[in-house]
Amino acid sequence: MTELTSYKFACVIARILDEKIASNISILNISNVSSFADYFVICSAQTSTQVKALTENLSEKIKNTFSRLPLGKENDLKNMWNLIDYGDVVVHILKDEERATYAIEKFWNNAYSIPKETWLKESVEYSEYENIER
Repeated sequence: MTELTSYKFACVIARILDEKIASNISILNISNVSSFADYFVICSAQTSTQVKALTENLSEKIKNTFSRLPLGKENDLKNMWNLIDYGDVVVHILKDEERATYAIEKFWNNAYSIPKETWLKESVEYSEYENIER
């Protein structure tokens, strides 16, 4: 079994979120502008309930698939913004309004963005819906 690179891991995380109705998913390669992580995976949800559900589902899938636990988790009490820190990949799951307010992509505008077509192709073997075209 080959080692899971941080790039591949970020792509798989994005796919898991995509398959569970997260919206506006973005992967930023921050390795050239940050020393604490290689990638951010950022997504939006319409409600705080969805933010919480996406966070819980992602954590469980990563644990079951890769036997990997986060180094840390942070969330506000109202589940408007949850963060899961896997070390090399940091996941931000935000309610739509918070996503617009904090504009993470604008703050990290020197980071390279991975196109959706690329991360979907890179993570296809981890799809729950292998035979469905998206």
